[in-house]
Amino acid sequence: MKKIIPTESELEILQILWTRQPLTIRAVHEILIQKRAIGYTTTLKQFQRMTEKGMLEKIPAGKAHEYKTLIGPESVRKGMFNKLLDNVFNGSTSELLMHALGNAKTTEEELNELEAFLKKKRAENRE
Repeated sequence: MKKIIPTESELEILQILWTRQPLTIRAVHEILIQKRAIGYTTTLKQFQRMTEKGMLEKIPAGKAHEYKTLIGPESVRKGMFNKLLDNVFNGSTSELLMHALGNAKTTEEELNELEAFLKKKRAENRE
């Protein structure tokens, strides 16, 4: 299957559905308008496009339809990460990590987690 990299608006809809699917377009729209002004027809068109792209599945539910995702958060994260890594950091994971750590406040707990992760990766590389 082709990697799907959602737009910002598509990602917003996916994140809503991942937490409480299946939902109707109206239910998702009600959540979206709490964050920003958006017309119902815009939300409807977004659902149509996302269904065509293979991100969503339409499920009959009485007179309405409900939608559920066909792609999960990990798949989306992986595709978006790889695109960022390739397009912004020329494929260099170390540059990406150094940039992230240099531009954000990192807690001692996070640094300990990173050290444990690096220790584990080093051990895997020796195997």
